[in-house]
Amino acid sequence: MRVAVIGLGLIGGSALRAFAAAGHRVFGYDADPATRATARTAAARAAPGARWQVAPTVRDAVADADLVLLAVPLPAVGPVLDEIAAVGYSGLVTDVTSVKEPVRRLVDRRLHRQHDRTAGFVGGHPMAGRETSGFTSADPELFTGCAWVLCLEPPVTSVDDWLTVATAVTGLGARVVPATGEEHDRAVAAISHVPHLLATALAATAVTDPLAWSLAAGSFRDGTRVAASRPELVAAMCGGNAGAVRAALDEVLATLTAARAALDAEDPVQALVPWLTPGSSARGGWPPQPGRPLELPARPDALLRLGRAGGWVTAVAEDRRTVTAVRPAPVD
Repeated sequence: MRVAVIGLGLIGGSALRAFAAAGHRVFGYDADPATRATARTAAARAAPGARWQVAPTVRDAVADADLVLLAVPLPAVGPVLDEIAAVGYSGLVTDVTSVKEPVRRLVDRRLHRQHDRTAGFVGGHPMAGRETSGFTSADPELFTGCAWVLCLEPPVTSVDDWLTVATAVTGLGARVVPATGEEHDRAVAAISHVPHLLATALAATAVTDPLAWSLAAGSFRDGTRVAASRPELVAAMCGGNAGAVRAALDEVLATLTAARAALDAEDPVQALVPWLTPGSSARGGWPPQPGRPLELPARPDALLRLGRAGGWVTAVAEDRRTVTAVRPAPVD
């Protein structure tokens, strides 16, 4: 397959390397000339069977591409879609943006309405971010074992398009999780976006006390790792998903308010135990253990039920009638 990757930061650069290593013909582009130069130098040094090319423009990158992967921040998605639409691209587009409903609306307005030959679109999001960024942090193994959401919006999403992207993504070692954009945005608000806000708040509070800052160790490191992420990326992620983030943050704030009330109890130690127990039990059971592989029909209803049950797809059958899937094992 010929793959174009637009945006060569951590995720895009890793996808570029991973698709090339998997044997695809890959073309990359980044708006930053220095990033393009770095990627060209890295391509020259890569193993012969895992090299890629860096295009001078979006037009050159997407020409004749079977699949275009958008790996740019949310504010840049619309302008890139305009460029893709301007060349009359009619292949298949996916993305790795951390919010899905805003991207879907952008695709409807900026890509699908601008020419008669409508490009296919499957929204995506690999859960593989790190606090570091840029092409120099790219890793072709980044997606091995990671959950990669692919959005399925019946009846809008073509199942054939979805299976094409799922085949490509599982070929990189990822686990494909089917979900609607709304379901995705609600879920990541709780497990990704709000944790970024909490980590930032903890780091900003601790740094005001020199003694606390010097004593910070494992708990601080693990609880604030993502606070080192670039602020503009976190702002785009959380602001682009504002509704779901507000709801998730309100739940966390209500839970923390209960902890604050427990500290005012006559016996705060005893009062905190029931507050701490549910979270401790939940974290002790994560990540969920996989059950046995099963075969499911490649139908939207079956795929979405799988995702809602916490399951994922590991392979697509050659005839595309079925997928190999895994659900979490029952908890004893």
